[in-house]
Amino acid sequence: MVNLPSLLAQLFANLWYLIPLLLLAAIAKSAWFKGMLGEAVVNLSAKFLLDRNEYHLIKNVTLPVEDGTTQIDHVIVSRFGVFVIETKNMKGWIFGDARQKTWTQKIYRHSTKFQNPLHQNFKHVKALEALLELDSAAIHSVIVFVGDSTFKTPMPENVTQAGGYIRYIKSKNQTVLDNRQVTDVIERIRTGRRPASLRTHREHVRHVQSIVAANADPDACPKCGGKLVSRTVKSGVNAGKQFMGCAKFPSCRYTSGLTPLQ
Repeated sequence: MVNLPSLLAQLFANLWYLIPLLLLAAIAKSAWFKGMLGEAVVNLSAKFLLDRNEYHLIKNVTLPVEDGTTQIDHVIVSRFGVFVIETKNMKGWIFGDARQKTWTQKIYRHSTKFQNPLHQNFKHVKALEALLELDSAAIHSVIVFVGDSTFKTPMPENVTQAGGYIRYIKSKNQTVLDNRQVTDVIERIRTGRRPASLRTHREHVRHVQSIVAANADPDACPKCGGKLVSRTVKSGVNAGKQFMGCAKFPSCRYTSGLTPLQ
C-alpha cells in the first residue's frame, strides 16, 4: 500500500525548487509587475538617452484633484516644456483613434477594450496645468506603449512605443521656459504632490476603483466590452434557465450566473 504522506514528502524534496519558479511566474504575469516593468523601461530610457542637466525626471506623481487624486507615471521638466507621460505595458495588436473613448487590444481571437490613454492622460495634464499655472502649450501629453504590441491603426505623434517617446521629446526644441521657470516647476511639483508612499498609492487605487464601479455599464461584457444579452440553457440539468452571455459568442465566451425563468 502506498504511503501517501511519505510520497508527498518525497515529491516535495525532489521538486521544491519549482515552488519559487511558479511564484515568480505568477508575479511576472501580474498587472503590478507589468506596470513596474513599463515604468522601468521609461526610467532607463530617460536616464541614458536624455541629458540629465537639461531634462529632469520626476516619477510617480500623485496630485489632489476635485474628486480625489490623479496619479502620473512620469513627468519630465525641461526648457522645452513639461512632458506628462502615461505608460502602457501591453501586447498584441492595438487599434485606436484619438477621438475614440475606448481602444482595442487584440490577441489572436480575443479582443479587450481599454480606456483611450490620451483621454486618461488629459486629466493628468489638466491637474498639472492647475498646479503649475502654465500655458497649455508648455505641457505635452505623451503615451508610451511598452511590451510586445503593434499599432494596427495610425497613431498621433505623441503615442509612441518604447524608446520612441525620447524622439518625440527631443522633437520639441523650441525654448518655452527659462531656467528660473524650470526650477519653479520642479519645486511646485515637489511641494504640491502627495507623499510618495504606499498609503498614498492605496488611497489612489481605491479612488480609481470607486470611479470604475460607478461608471460601469451593467449591460457591457466585462471581458471584451461587448453587449450582454439574455440566453436560455437548452439542455442538461439547467435546461430552461436563463443566463447573461456576451453577444460576441463564440469569439467571447463570458457568461454571468443562471437565474430561473419567471
